Amino acid sequence: MKGRQILLDHIAGREAAALMVDGVLSDLLIEGDPPSPGTIYRAVTDRPVKGQGGIFLKTPDGSAYLRGVKGIGQGEVLQVQVTGYAEPGKAIPVTHKLLFKSRYAIVTPDTPGLNLSRRIRDDDVRDTLMELAHESMDGCDMGLILRSAAATAAPDDVAEDIAAMRALAEQVVGDEGTDPEALTLGDAPHVLAWRDWVDTADIVTDEGCFESHGVLDAIDAAQGARVPLGGDMSMFVEPTRALVAVDVNTGADGSFAAGLRANIACARALPAALRVRGLGGQITLDLAPMPKKERRSFEATLRAAFRADDVDTVLAGWTPLGHYELQRKRARLPLSEVLS
Repeated sequence: MKGRQILLDHIAGREAAALMVDGVLSDLLIEGDPPSPGTIYRAVTDRPVKGQGGIFLKTPDGSAYLRGVKGIGQGEVLQVQVTGYAEPGKAIPVTHKLLFKSRYAIVTPDTPGLNLSRRIRDDDVRDTLMELAHESMDGCDMGLILRSAAATAAPDDVAEDIAAMRALAEQVVGDEGTDPEALTLGDAPHVLAWRDWVDTADIVTDEGCFESHGVLDAIDAAQGARVPLGGDMSMFVEPTRALVAVDVNTGADGSFAAGLRANIACARALPAALRVRGLGGQITLDLAPMPKKERRSFEATLRAAFRADDVDTVLAGWTPLGHYELQRKRARLPLSEVLS
């Protein structure tokens, strides 16, 4: 089926959302057991990690780890926000820079100022939104960022979104408790889909829509390592304890340009393959053979593909052995873990 579809359903008793683009599963959100990114804790500092500029914190969901802090002693009360999922056996990653994020607005308590997304380029729209931002944040010292989706939204909807995020931020920041507690929970998949999948799409909410629209079949395929790249080309995405290994194959095509074609196809398909599988951390690409002069074409395609991806990914570059490495935020739970 052509076009974009957002499907809201449940799988294995868990709330889930799927984004299908031209009949292919492009993104998948499934509710997990660990605290989700966006959760805000009132936490108590435990013990610093000497030489690393970090400190462990006590939260109601276990130990958390905060990087880049100085001058914080043991027993202090801090407000921190979950930034991603912890690796097995490790502490929950958190930050002390809170964000209150919705579809149109992001309120930033620690960063004052009113800002608009750079993607909003129409001067008249920018002026209208900036005026709305000033009205909605009047008397508040917190910062505000209006997201690109605000450009096409009704002004009343944007104002309502700003007011809701401002009220939540003021409530959380004004908290005066002293014991570890979850002050807000991260958004569940259906809210996340509404918040972040803002491009035009058909919305399907019927119970059982995952089965009737082919999502379950796509999820079954994603639980395997093989990702078809067109023709006889493919890549295998396989997580190990240390890293995610990606192996690119040209198949039966033995022509001189086969390697570049397969690697370009890998670059375009890789962001969705990682999103759907919920994979992050260190990622190593074992690419098909291609001339060194073609590396720039591959890198340009890879950058463009990840530019449209909403998970922070660092393109680290080439290794002496000719592999390409990335470092990706663990923003999702691995599919194999959620459905185990």
